[in-house]
Amino acid sequence: MMKDNIDFGLGQVMVSTTNSGGHDPEFWAEQATNKICGISEQAAPHIKEQALAFRAAVYNVILAGMRSAIASDRVTVSHKLKEIGHSDVAKFIKEL
Repeated sequence: MMKDNIDFGLGQVMVSTTNSGGHDPEFWAEQATNKICGISEQAAPHIKEQALAFRAAVYNVILAGMRSAIASDRVTVSHKLKEIGHSDVAKFIKEL
């Protein structure tokens, strides 16, 4: 995975690529966490320590939610495939 930040003067653009497939839930949880929890480099050490602990907690909540959403969506897709007669494909989707 490669990340590059490019500053165009109007804001930052992040580009992130993968070699095979989309990004994993950990990537998206990190992106969401970074948008929610910015930590100043100039923060006092005890404040920064608390902010980093909060950021880690937010990341874990987001990651758990994303994993649950992915699992739920796979169950939904699997069920819909079964309804239209594709039980063989539904089994594979559910096992992903």
